[in-house]
Formats: sequence, C-alpha cells, structure tokens
Amino acid sequence: MMYLTTLPLFWIIIAASRGGQWGAWMPASIAAFEGTCVTIPCRFDFPDELRPAVVHGVWYFNSPYPKNYPPVVFKSRTHVVHESFQGRSRLLGELGLRDCTLHLSRLTPELGGKYYFRGDLGGYNQYSFSEHSTLAVIDTPSIVVPAEVVEGSAVEVSCVVPDNCPEMRPSLTWLGQDGLETPAVLARVREDAGTWLQTSLLRFVPSRAENGYRLGCQVSYPNTTLQFEGYASLDVKYPPQIVEMNSSVEATEGSRVTLLCAADSNPPALLTWLREETVLSEAVTASLALELGEVTPEHDGLYSCLAENAFGHANQTLELTVMYAPWTPVVNGSVVAAEGESVSVLCSTQSNPDPILSIVREDQVLATGIYESHLLLELPAVTAEDGGLYWCVAENQFGRRASAFNISVEFAPVIEPDSHCAAAGDALRCVCSVRANPPAAVAFELPLRNVTMNETEREFVYAERAGLLLTSVLTLRGLAQPPRVICSAHNRLGTQTLELPLQGANRLMWAKIGPVGAVVAFAILIAVVCYITQTRRRKNLPESPSFGPTELPPVLCSSDFRVPGRGKGE
Repeated sequence: MMYLTTLPLFWIIIAASRGGQWGAWMPASIAAFEGTCVTIPCRFDFPDELRPAVVHGVWYFNSPYPKNYPPVVFKSRTHVVHESFQGRSRLLGELGLRDCTLHLSRLTPELGGKYYFRGDLGGYNQYSFSEHSTLAVIDTPSIVVPAEVVEGSAVEVSCVVPDNCPEMRPSLTWLGQDGLETPAVLARVREDAGTWLQTSLLRFVPSRAENGYRLGCQVSYPNTTLQFEGYASLDVKYPPQIVEMNSSVEATEGSRVTLLCAADSNPPALLTWLREETVLSEAVTASLALELGEVTPEHDGLYSCLAENAFGHANQTLELTVMYAPWTPVVNGSVVAAEGESVSVLCSTQSNPDPILSIVREDQVLATGIYESHLLLELPAVTAEDGGLYWCVAENQFGRRASAFNISVEFAPVIEPDSHCAAAGDALRCVCSVRANPPAAVAFELPLRNVTMNETEREFVYAERAGLLLTSVLTLRGLAQPPRVICSAHNRLGTQTLELPLQGANRLMWAKIGPVGAVVAFAILIAVVCYITQTRRRKNLPESPSFGPTELPPVLCSSDFRVPGRGKGE
C-alpha cells in the first residue's frame, strides 16, 4: 500500500465526499507510457445499512454493463480476466475498505480506453458505477510552450510526462538546450486530479535567431531500454529588422528603377514605401518592391521603407539620384545697351551632374563655368563690335543643349570710309554706306544749291539695308560738271556728315570741257535742280527738319549764262 501514501490529496477529497450512497471516485483521465505501468486510484461507497460480509468487485473495459460482455480486466471472485489483461492487471486496493485501486503493467496501445468498476456486495446488491477513468497509452512526452514567446523576454518551456507507475520513475532530459542563451532547468512533480505528473522546466531568454528552433524532451526509465522523445518548434515573436534594401541609387533619366525592401519579423510586418509623407506602396509581406518606370528628375529624392508589426518597427532611407542631360539654358533676355555701357548676361540651366557652361560668339568662347548651373558674361564697356548673336551652351556626359541670345549695341551713325561718288559719262553715282543702331536716316546734300535729297526721292535715291548697314545711292544724270555732294546720317544718338570724294579717271573729263563746257554743264545742273524743285512742289512733300530747310530757296531756271571773261556780244 505504499503507493496510496503518494496520493494524499485525492484520498482526502474522497474521504470528505463519503455520504453512504452508491458512488465511485477515480481520475477522469490518466496517462502512462507504452511499456510502463499505471495505477488507477479508485474509491467507491455504498449505503451504510448494507453490511456485507464480503465485498467483491469487477473492473470492465469500455463498458460498465455485464450484459454487453465487456472484457474483464479484473474480477475478485474468480480472477478470470480477458486474455489481453492476463498477467497485467491486479487490484491494489482493499475492497472491504472501499478501495478499488487498479494496477496495470506492460502497457500496450490497445489497452488505452475506458475503465469501469462494478461493486458486488452479494445477492442483488451489485452496482455498476457510471464513473470511469480513461487511460491514454502514450509514446511521446508533452512539451508545453507559452502562447507568446517574445524576443528578449524570459520564457519557460515545460516538458510534462505522467508519473503514475510506482515502480518505474521517469527521467527527463532536454535536447537542444545547448543552442539557447543561458538556459536553466528545473524539475518538479505535481498532482493533477488524482494523477501524478513530472515536469521539467527550461528557462531561457529567446532571440530572433531561435525562431523555429526545435527543442526536444527525452524521457527514459532507469534499468530499462524504454526511451521516448518529443519535439516542439519555437515561435519567437520579434519586431521587424530591415535585412535587405537598395543603397543609394543612381539612374539615368528615362530608365526603369526597382527599389526593394525586405524585413525579418515575426509576425510578418506591414512594409510601406514612402517619399516624404506620401505613401507610395504598402503590403503585409516579407519583401516589397517599388517599381518606378521611366524616371525623371522629379523622381529624384529620399525614399523610406517602414516596417512595423505589433512588437515594434524599423525604417531605412535611401537616396535616388536621377542623372540627366542639361535642360535648355535660360538667358535673361536679349540685351539692348548704348555704346560704352556695361552689359551683364546670366545664363542658367539644370542637370545632373552639373554641366559645363559656355558663352560663345562666332566659335569664340567668351566665358566658361565648369560644373556650374549659372554663368555670367560681363562686358564692362560695349562697343558696336560687341553687338550680335551669342550662344549659351550647356553639356555633360548625357547630352548638350544651347540657347541663342542677342546683344544689341546702340551707337551713333558711322559713315563707312569707302563711301564716294563716281562719274560715268553724263551720270554721277554717289554711294553712302552708314552703320548705325538704331538705323540712321541718310540724306544727300548739294550745298552749292542748298538742295537735300533722301530716300523719299525715289527718282534719284535708292536705299538698301543689310543688318545695321544702310547703303544709299544717289544718281544724277546730264551733268556737265560734278557738284559737291555731302552724305549726312542721323539717329537719336548723333549725326555724322561726310563730303563724298569723287573717284575714277572720268573726273579728268571735266577739265577737258573748258569754260564753254562748264557753262553748258552749269545750265544742265540748273535744269536738274529746277526739275527737282518743281517735282517737290507738285508732291507737296516737305523736307525732314533733320536734313535740310523746310523751304527751298528760289532757283533761276534760264539758259542766259555767260562764260566768264567774255562780253555779252560775243
């Protein structure tokens, strides 16, 4: 009866429950390892008025009713039992003391099931108790892992095995504990509703590296070959850690870019791609790719990957740099300046990497900025030669762009030195070439006759412009002697005049004519002047105040001329 001393709590409960009625008390379930034994504690009671001389009992398997012919586990009257229980079952309790404790040895899986007790007090005083104990014959220890195992927080894992065989005591060993950080093992035995359990406690602080780690518990029985093992995998919860992400990325404008973020966490984290505060993509996953198609400079900037679950969060940032050719340079407009003034022209662009900026005029580089986005051209005192077309050129390894701008220098008229008059036969052709900005008004003056002619005199003056150069041509015909011709050019910045020289050998012709020829030529000139005067009066076109008087002086149109040195009668 040594075993009964190991179950004090169970028997205290049963003793306190006795009430002199038919009833039985035994553990509802009990377990033992295959090949070992089990003791099923049992107490029963019957009415006090029944005072049987002898008390017998029967244990049945899986049914309490004899008419069902259940297998007999133990029978006190005949000791005849089912073949499955021969040599395996015996009664440990004293039925006269209302103790029906049953012992089974050399357990096999087919012995697992329900066990019922029937009391036999003689005659009709027999009673099958509905209370029963379900035996589980096991071959694996039970490993109990807490519902939540969190990284960095101490945890206690239990290996629980039944200890219901008095003559065979289990020995527990942890398998794989060497791979844990600072493990500690504690052992204890406890009673649970009439059955005994032996527990080994493994305490440690888990890390994320131990998620999925396989822990084992081994049960052995001294002096036997019996050995059983059970395993459990750790489900360690831990906050996210970003384990894969692009470093800073350089991409060419127009290319496709994929940004990848992967996080290690348990449970899986919510991954989110952000640019500043804008969410670009998110999903509960182990890795998340952000696809950027045909990137532009607007995609340039910082991108963040945020990973979070119930146990924490992590984030990491990368920089996307988009490389692109320079934009078309911007110039602060065309420039108009008076001669002698200073001029500043700012040329700016945008590119990555920064460009080489140049300001060019007629294949001559005037200013250069290396890896600069702005370039300033300064001309301290512009001259007429500084006017013209300029180019701002920006280039890097991805391309080249250029913009044109114009510098317009305003200056007073300058009569070109090659301006002249030339006689051919009876015609006089005078060419006056004037360079000016703004364009000048050009007039021809015949000072001896006080006559001024400009472009409005289309019968005599032809003008042609080419850029800043104005070429005016005066043609006079039927002249016996060339007159003095003065070219006058005027704009708002000034006036220049030049008496046009007579060029060519034909001017010798005038010397050969002699005094008589001179008189004839003078008469022709007077006729020309008279014609011009009459033509203007008919057209009623006043002269410009800049180039001549508003009214022409009277001209005598007559053929009554005398040669100097001759009398009237000659």
